[in-house]
Amino acid sequence: MITPEIKQALSGYFANMQKPVTLVLQTGDHPKRGEQAGFLADISGISDNVNFEERDAGLRSPMSFSLEVDGQPTGIVFSGIPGGHEFNSLILAILHASGSDMKLDDSIANLIKQVRKPLQFEVFISLSCHNCPDVVQALNQFALLNPDISSEMLDGGLFPEIIEERDIQGVPTVYLNGELFANGKVDAAQLLDKLIEHEPEITQAVDQPALPLQDVTVIGGGPAGVAAAIYSARKGLKVTLIAERLGGQVKDTMGIENLISVPKTTGPELAGALQTHLNDYDITVKEHLRVTGVEQGNVKKVTLTSGEVISTRTLIVATGARWRELGVPGEKENIGNGVAYCPHCDGPFFKGRDVAVIGGGNSGIEAALDLAGIVHSVTVFEFLPQLKADQVLIDQAIARDNITIISNAATRQILAEDGKVVGVEYEDRETGEVKQEELAGVFVQIGLVPNSQVVADLVETKPWGEIVINEKCETSAPGIYACGDVTTVPYKQIVIAMGEGAKASLAAFEYLLTHNVETAESAAA
Repeated sequence: MITPEIKQALSGYFANMQKPVTLVLQTGDHPKRGEQAGFLADISGISDNVNFEERDAGLRSPMSFSLEVDGQPTGIVFSGIPGGHEFNSLILAILHASGSDMKLDDSIANLIKQVRKPLQFEVFISLSCHNCPDVVQALNQFALLNPDISSEMLDGGLFPEIIEERDIQGVPTVYLNGELFANGKVDAAQLLDKLIEHEPEITQAVDQPALPLQDVTVIGGGPAGVAAAIYSARKGLKVTLIAERLGGQVKDTMGIENLISVPKTTGPELAGALQTHLNDYDITVKEHLRVTGVEQGNVKKVTLTSGEVISTRTLIVATGARWRELGVPGEKENIGNGVAYCPHCDGPFFKGRDVAVIGGGNSGIEAALDLAGIVHSVTVFEFLPQLKADQVLIDQAIARDNITIISNAATRQILAEDGKVVGVEYEDRETGEVKQEELAGVFVQIGLVPNSQVVADLVETKPWGEIVINEKCETSAPGIYACGDVTTVPYKQIVIAMGEGAKASLAAFEYLLTHNVETAESAAA
């Protein structure tokens, strides 16, 4: 199951472990338990620092195993074989449990340590979900930081009775102490927001240490934000990058074939490359945190969800965009119960069933093609008379027997019964006739909305939210720049966002020079 190449790489990682870690598999019978035991035995055989035991540890299932250090549970449990995207979650859990650096921002770690009541998290995942590992890994780190917190990953495919009982139709779905905590498209930053909302006292218990004055602070960790941070660091400036997640919206893109000089890659691979490049420079990275406010002035004040305030001479906004919602009845009420935005994550929950994709652009047709290999049928609803996607994608969709395209269709509402989606009501825009289509799931793919809220009261924006910039990425506010998909720059492409990020950085550097604004480096000297 584990290739020789992976074993060799793990051997190097495990050699640096500070403490031995024991993988404890729950005893009992299960058709796949032999495979699970073999998988764990393979991992333990790589290094003397990783042990494997089978005993009654009081876990959920014979497919459940926990991580122990010095004979004590760490609070981390995996129920299922953590292959696919979750393999990294297991390896990181082993390394972090052994004492390896978590690379978690100190302000987040300090917050988590303040929790004073038992918090038991359950994370339902699909092994094909590329967003799920972010959630699993974040909650595993929370468990290692605080003995009152535990986290269990559950492979939804192995526990259909629980999936049915809790009406789970999307991943990741997170339960806290038996109650729904978060579901649908969620990331580590949103988890932290929800935890602070659930335990507000943790933000009042710690005084967060302040960073020294920064020359450039970048909000956003996608291609534009990373480019801006790297270009700024190369100028010798003091730089902080704040990101809810590194990679941003790129992480949700599976196939990338138009990034010049890189013939083919994926969103997760590109996000990893961005982080690797970022790590080459002296840049303060604050991941999994969100900006709650910005105060304008010669020195700008940026407030984070952790309560920390960053003082900076210039600000670059590279916050990108988020999935656009339909805004029709039945949409928000059924997110995670038949309404989804990520076909890669939630498609497997609709295997053999009929689903819809709303939107006939590139993202919509790509979603339909992805889903067609999993579900029984896909119906694409496009508002305009013709599809907006590239012809090569349209041709592929037309060639699929189980993809139906309905154009000139205005979605009026998403229908649900007993908490589950059962269909879509739409209007034929040519005839005015209202029709219904029976469906088990609806995947919304109608474009993006700019994430400009945090500076909307400081800079000029278009009515639809894009930040207005000039050819130098300057906004209407002195010392505040913007780049990438959050701006008015046309053509929302990765390669364009990278160039805009570099441009914004150079413009900010020019501002620091021409406005006689002393940089933090020169001030320190």
